[in-house]
Amino acid sequence: MQKIKIIEGTYKIRGKDVDLAGMVFPMVEGFKWGTKGSYITVDAKEVNGFPDRNIKIMVPSEEAYEKVDETTAVTQRDETDEEVIDRLRERFEMLEDMTKAAKKGTVRAMIVSGPPGVGKSFGVEKVLGKHDLIATLGEKAPRYEVVKGAMSAIGLYCKLYNFADKDNVLVFDDCDSVLLDDLSLNILKAALDSKKTRRIHWNTDSFKLRNEGVPDSFEFKGSAIFITNIKFDNVKSKKLRDHLEALESRCHYIDLTIDTEREKMLRIKQITSDGMLADYALPEGVEDDIVDFIDINKKRLRELSLRTVLKVADLAKAFPDRWEAMAENTVMRRS
Repeated sequence: MQKIKIIEGTYKIRGKDVDLAGMVFPMVEGFKWGTKGSYITVDAKEVNGFPDRNIKIMVPSEEAYEKVDETTAVTQRDETDEEVIDRLRERFEMLEDMTKAAKKGTVRAMIVSGPPGVGKSFGVEKVLGKHDLIATLGEKAPRYEVVKGAMSAIGLYCKLYNFADKDNVLVFDDCDSVLLDDLSLNILKAALDSKKTRRIHWNTDSFKLRNEGVPDSFEFKGSAIFITNIKFDNVKSKKLRDHLEALESRCHYIDLTIDTEREKMLRIKQITSDGMLADYALPEGVEDDIVDFIDINKKRLRELSLRTVLKVADLAKAFPDRWEAMAENTVMRRS
């Protein structure tokens, strides 16, 4: 593929025009005019900080770039801390927007995947809690529920029935038993089908259903959100993988994987600056001290995550004069 060097050109990253002068990309398409101006199309997959796809670079003319030898290395660009924080914030804001859409019923189902302790549940519950505040004040039944732990197939059927009305949302938070059981997956596939009417059936006689007044079939009009640490691509059982792929095809999929230590630390700085520790009402400067403690000791922590930040904040609240010593013995590995 022909490579080109940018002499004068920009690309918008997180809403900001970034100067790309001097950078080398594989060229996909040459100079063209579009509704927003003139541009060239390049392959950005190999360059850090850019989308994993073809992108349009805005250039003023055909003289704004030049062809270079095919052996010329593609430019490697490191994201700034600010760009990483903006990228992570944008991804989690997308999660909140999708949760709002699920509450309205516009989005029927969503799978949120990612490692533990990055704030998957925090974003979802914050949005649903805010939406359900009016119902709570009016002493009405909540229109969402967060399900954690193990759940049987018949328990899932009953739970879906209880939240079958429009605008209801069921959140399965690390409730992976429903994703690893054939019968449960078949129930979920029926509940989240793309057809206009989603009817679920239980065709086996059940004392539990009779006892709880649950019919053997009902129409499900609600939405479901699955928060999980499972990487669907890594499931070894072909039968189970086929079931999960069928479920995935019915859901929007948001991957919140944060791979590097740098990204995890910047995520911690971003969400604490956004007010995650506000409810602790800590003395001035202590929130910054907690983040500094995490940053300085990140290689010795048992887990670099938001959960660790909350653990240290608990200690700072309970033991204001010696929380660092307490944290050293509770959240850090011994040398």
